[in-house]
Amino acid sequence: MSAGFPIDDTVGAWVPHGRFVIEPSSAGPLTPLTFAVKDVFDVAAHATGAGNPTWLATHALPDRSSPLVDQLLAAGARLMGKTLTDELAYSLHGDNLHYGTPINRRAPQCVTGGSSSGSAAAVAAGLVDFALGTDTGGSTRVPASYCGLWGLRTSHGLLSAEGLVPLHPSFDTPTWLAHEGSTFERVGEQLLPPVTTYTPRRLLQLGDAWAMADPVFERPLQRVLDALAKELAVSPQRLHASPDVALETLRKTYVTVGAHEGWQVHGEWIKRHQPTFSPAIQARWKAASEVSDDAAAAAREVMASARRRIRELLGDDGVAVLPSAASLAPRRDADPGAVDAVRLRTMAITCIAGLAGLPQVSLPLTSADSEPLGVSLLGPVGSDLALIRLAVRLHAGCL
Repeated sequence: MSAGFPIDDTVGAWVPHGRFVIEPSSAGPLTPLTFAVKDVFDVAAHATGAGNPTWLATHALPDRSSPLVDQLLAAGARLMGKTLTDELAYSLHGDNLHYGTPINRRAPQCVTGGSSSGSAAAVAAGLVDFALGTDTGGSTRVPASYCGLWGLRTSHGLLSAEGLVPLHPSFDTPTWLAHEGSTFERVGEQLLPPVTTYTPRRLLQLGDAWAMADPVFERPLQRVLDALAKELAVSPQRLHASPDVALETLRKTYVTVGAHEGWQVHGEWIKRHQPTFSPAIQARWKAASEVSDDAAAAAREVMASARRRIRELLGDDGVAVLPSAASLAPRRDADPGAVDAVRLRTMAITCIAGLAGLPQVSLPLTSADSEPLGVSLLGPVGSDLALIRLAVRLHAGCL
């Protein structure tokens, strides 16, 4: 335990420069909850490291906090510092060459998932009540699945990205993770706009996404589908999220658009400062530097078509069930090739919401052997809070 920092970080969740406490600015609906923030969110007068020591050394202390941090402090929550992230948030695995691999308390031999790795580890260990993360390609939904937590991807653009280190701006979303459904919902009530008129009347089973996941997901997916069918008093429709284009094609589309954007955002800094990245993340940045404007433009056309089709599929009254990841959490000593193969399948699932800019809530469930995994609900744009409430109600009453 660091001097002056009251948490005994038994899981390696906090970054060295992130051990500080900020008291709430007032009492409120989140009193007396505690939270941590992924080290891509600015906190006034405290360094933002983005998972890389070179970034930490080349960026000044922020003079203001992310509006989301201020909102949470004003609602009565106590900020317990900054948690680890994969470098520049460019990974789903949950390891960091410079700061280590946090421990997944629910599955200690396995990774937490990333890039919101420290946030997930801190919440799963019960060291804070909730934690802010981000989700670009799955960086909250995947750790939620691996660690048995509530997590989500918010509707793109619904929450402020001010004071947030970007990765792929067309896909970046601020998010949070929580252990308890009630806490997860309370945070949503403070950060999200008021509930829309969204009322789900159609239940969709996304067969192509289900097929991407390991067999261990089949039973939990069916449980959620059956519970929702009973809750909504409707019969599910089995269809594909992408009936005309394979999910693998959509994954490549997401990768191309995101990589091109990421290089536009960070390429000059990378060329100027030559930061050290882990081999996997270094390879991604090298590939990003080679995406041509023409290739990105072509991918954006595919993305626009996919977004339109997926949004039409959900309409304004649909809710879809899909896996939050393609596998259980990989072992910490797993072969890198096997890890990458899982990552590609997982991204084929997570890119659905990413390309369409839709909200997705991950419910914490378990396998027949009590291993943590996530099943998700996908809803229309702006249905975030209503979707959270549906998921929490379903989990408490039927699962």
